[in-house]
Amino acid sequence: MDFDCNKAGESSAKHCSSICNEGTLIQANTLIHCGKAKKWNSLNKFNNPESSHGSLPRVNDPKEDGETGNDATASECSVMCFTDLPSALVCEVLARLDPKGLGVVSCVSTVLQTLATDHQGWKKFYCERWGLPNAPIGPLVPGGTPDGRSWKALFVDREFQSRSFMGRFSVDVLRGHNEDVRTVYLLASANLIFTGGHDSVVRMWNMEEGLLIDESRPFGCTIRAIAADSRLLVTGGSKAFIQCWRAIEGASHLFHISGNGTNQNSEFRLWGHEGPVTCLSLDSTRIYSGSWDMTVRVWDRAEMKCVQKFMHADWVLALAPHGNTVASTAGRDAYVWDIGNGELTTIISNAHVGNAYSVARTHLAGVLFTGGEDGAIRLFDVSEISDDENIKPAATWLPHSGPVHSLAFEYPWLVSASSDGRIALIDLRKILTPLNSSKRRFRVKPFDPSTVEPPQRMLHGFGCYLFSVGIGADRIICGGEDGSVRVWNFSEALEIEKKAQALRSLRQENRMRRRKAQVEMNANGRRVDHCSVAMKRNPLKGDKSVTWQIKRPISDKVKS
Repeated sequence: MDFDCNKAGESSAKHCSSICNEGTLIQANTLIHCGKAKKWNSLNKFNNPESSHGSLPRVNDPKEDGETGNDATASECSVMCFTDLPSALVCEVLARLDPKGLGVVSCVSTVLQTLATDHQGWKKFYCERWGLPNAPIGPLVPGGTPDGRSWKALFVDREFQSRSFMGRFSVDVLRGHNEDVRTVYLLASANLIFTGGHDSVVRMWNMEEGLLIDESRPFGCTIRAIAADSRLLVTGGSKAFIQCWRAIEGASHLFHISGNGTNQNSEFRLWGHEGPVTCLSLDSTRIYSGSWDMTVRVWDRAEMKCVQKFMHADWVLALAPHGNTVASTAGRDAYVWDIGNGELTTIISNAHVGNAYSVARTHLAGVLFTGGEDGAIRLFDVSEISDDENIKPAATWLPHSGPVHSLAFEYPWLVSASSDGRIALIDLRKILTPLNSSKRRFRVKPFDPSTVEPPQRMLHGFGCYLFSVGIGADRIICGGEDGSVRVWNFSEALEIEKKAQALRSLRQENRMRRRKAQVEMNANGRRVDHCSVAMKRNPLKGDKSVTWQIKRPISDKVKS
């Protein structure tokens, strides 16, 4: 996201600005021209060392001591600036702005630029869209970011990267599995890709180079689910255990999944399910697992014990946690459970015609996405607790001709993989709209379901079933029945687009130059000498020995 500011720190003397906040109008007049320009001294309390508000930064005018009539002028004008307000009120007003508004405010003056850039609203904007960034191993500075940059810088970079998925890309193919790849997981913060499938081996790849880093021993079962963060890697399969690896501090690639020459305490298993584990997920304090034993189990990461169990009426096929709730699909129904009290808050009956194979959630609001056997992708608004089982979808997409086996969300893109061998990308910025409420920042925009736009992009060319898909800041990965893993790299899309735009501008400029030369020659009543025009555009630099070749075929017949 780019914020343009022509003259930061300058304000117009002919206008006044106002900020309206839920019925409260705060009038903030800009500096009024009272007398000569040199007497436009600071008329607010930022420049007054005796200011009662003293919590905001003070900007001194170097001419303040030399002007004696400023106090009288200020009293006559009775001007009050927005920055004269108490710092708590200023921060509260800034907290009600959206990212674009906060960026515009930072261009008004140096004082507001400091306040808007360091405002904690940027952290809120980032976490609402992408969640907390994965922290590295080791202590973190309280309130800081993992790489030490400001939250505004993180937000702007991530928003800029989200535009790349409509640009050009390159495709890498990772080969190593002997049978179907049933699950893939992208850990972009560590540049790692994890894959597993029917060959019962978990493999770890380098995302940038596409090289195999490490692989586990065979577990004797199909690997159906993988989840990871910077501290823990978990996998599940046809056998009823969850295989776990702890990250090793100081290791170049976080995990040693082969187990050779490492501490045995870094690898362990969780037992409790009575059937194949089909889905896994992690957050900072819990592990979530779903199984064909019709249960979703919640595990405490500190004690590695099951602390909650949710019973379903059918096999659990997918799950997605968000905050203190977890959504799951079993059969053709979708559920939302409250982890705190263990109660079912929402049930969506017959979400699909056939089984609901996949589910995804956002960091924004109570929005649930499901993909099913009917090839449909549906959006449900579950922000309010409802006893009604006949919840209607807010939007429906039909991009596939086969079952949708996997969904992944990375703001603002929803990605789906299907057995028809295609991947669909859906942009949700027009559907999720911001609110002015501080408690609930986003909601589903009211619209006619029949007018929903189709997916913005479709990726083709697989010719095989696709079972799993993942998305990062500028990567999309998928695995299918051919045993290969494909990685779409969009990291250079924006740079390529900039170069293409510059080339188009150059061509347009050349066309306009030639057209102008044509008009001038016609105005002078002369015939256009194309050779002269070419000579002007391509000077010979004094080398007159160069012969201009005529681009016409030479005939074998010569007239006598």
